[in-house]
Amino acid sequence: MTAPFIRIENLRKVFRVSGRELVAVQDVTLDIRQGELVSLVGPSGCGKSTVLSILAGLLSADGGTVEIGNAENPFTPGRDIGMVFQKALLLKWRTILDNVMLPAEILGLPRRETRERARDLLQMVGLGDFAEAYPQQLSGGMQQRAAIARALVHDPKLILMDEPFGALDALTREKMNLELLRIWRESRKTILFVTHGIQEAVFLGSQVAVMTAGPARMADQFHIELPEPRHLDVKTTEAFGAYARRIYGLLGLS
Repeated sequence: MTAPFIRIENLRKVFRVSGRELVAVQDVTLDIRQGELVSLVGPSGCGKSTVLSILAGLLSADGGTVEIGNAENPFTPGRDIGMVFQKALLLKWRTILDNVMLPAEILGLPRRETRERARDLLQMVGLGDFAEAYPQQLSGGMQQRAAIARALVHDPKLILMDEPFGALDALTREKMNLELLRIWRESRKTILFVTHGIQEAVFLGSQVAVMTAGPARMADQFHIELPEPRHLDVKTTEAFGAYARRIYGLLGLS
């Protein structure tokens, strides 16, 4: 069996606030295989974003181990990570195409080839006609699609998504869930998707990892066996409901 692409064991993170220690993450263990879309779900403020920041190299761990990559698929920190945040964080003075190009410019990748890739990605996310537009000319959902294209432009092996649809209205959020699944099927990137939405976690994930309230601990990790490709009507099925009830139970909500 192929080794996990991401292996987290007994992860611990402590913040020091006003001379006191605040344990944010305690004993988190998680395995993710190459090409999976894993939903990381839990209450707001439970430490999900902290785990994401440690994987991204933005924070250091205070205990446990984090390994990314394996013999079949080596990993280069910085070069092989793309990130999507709750807000698109597009630079308002740059066109959408130039915003998508930004990671490639920072990494010093060849401009001509990367510009072609950026245009192809904008086509893939449905923004091919908006390459020369500016962020303020796009809706919130369109801006998030541009942010996803930006995260993919340097062809990373891992995409980290921190509640990327949390600021969108309910209808746009449903549309973006469908859009993300389509992009994932086409790109087959490894994605770790942080959310506090239980139905969103089940709908998107090939696996779901459930974290409890702080200090965050891993309550469970399990595969989601639902028909592919997924459509919104799967949410009305008994199988979908059973997965959601399982998460409610783990979070003490049932």
